[in-house]
Amino acid sequence: MNRLKQALRYHLPKLNEPIDFKKVIKQPTEGERFIAHCIDENKQSLAHQHISTTSHSLICIGPEGDFTKAEIELALQHQFIAVTLGETRLRTETAGMVAAALLVIR
Repeated sequence: MNRLKQALRYHLPKLNEPIDFKKVIKQPTEGERFIAHCIDENKQSLAHQHISTTSHSLICIGPEGDFTKAEIELALQHQFIAVTLGETRLRTETAGMVAAALLVIR
């Protein structure tokens, strides 16, 4: 198997097309499930998560203006882990790239 030329890694992240939030929350997935949001609540750092390198991870990045409290609660009820991507508030487009980088760095 060839390495990715620039990253020198074997893993190519897959970014899916946007799907309805309630639909993706209820879908069964293998691996870890995260929701990144900006509300100041009990969140863990995505950079410090122990993520399996043999399974897929799912991270939900909110729309401009962030998720609603009801959406966050729904995700938590479906075994999502609330995470932060760092101290800086990011645009949706940038947050997706940062999340992918944090998941691949392992």
